[in-house]
Amino acid sequence: MNTTGALIYLVSTLTDLYVTAILLRLLLQWVRADFYNPLSQFLVKVTNPILVPARRLIPSIGKLDTASVVVMLLLELLQLVVIGLLSQTDFGFQFLLVFAVRKLLIALLLTYFVLIIARVIVSWIASQSRHPLIPLIYQLTEPVLRPINKLLPTMGGVDLSPLFALIALRALLLLLGW
Repeated sequence: MNTTGALIYLVSTLTDLYVTAILLRLLLQWVRADFYNPLSQFLVKVTNPILVPARRLIPSIGKLDTASVVVMLLLELLQLVVIGLLSQTDFGFQFLLVFAVRKLLIALLLTYFVLIIARVIVSWIASQSRHPLIPLIYQLTEPVLRPINKLLPTMGGVDLSPLFALIALRALLLLLGW
């Protein structure tokens, strides 16, 4: 049995889930989503233990919650250090830093990829639903889709902006080697 592989999997999965929670919270703050939405409340409760102390040390820069970005970067670096120790591989600090930033960019792009697909599915089957997640999906994807809608208006009642956004996101993911 490969216990090292299982430990690496657990460390990666748990870190990636927590980084995604922080990323979603940051994006929800950025779009000024409803703070009292149940998903927003869940993300606040899950991420507060690490973000509240970090915000005391790291001030925001303008509208950017710098503490969230620094915490995500530190978690990615810690994850890579632990994986390096478990696999007995020595990575240089520059490599770790570049790889951690790359992982964060990929996480951001994948998050938007999934959110846009979710928005398309919701628009097909549950646009009249009152589920609390639906307004958040629309709020999160609007900043990405709005510029495309300005360039490419709806044609015959069909909004093609999600398609072009997904193509652009996939191209960016390919450029990052994912």
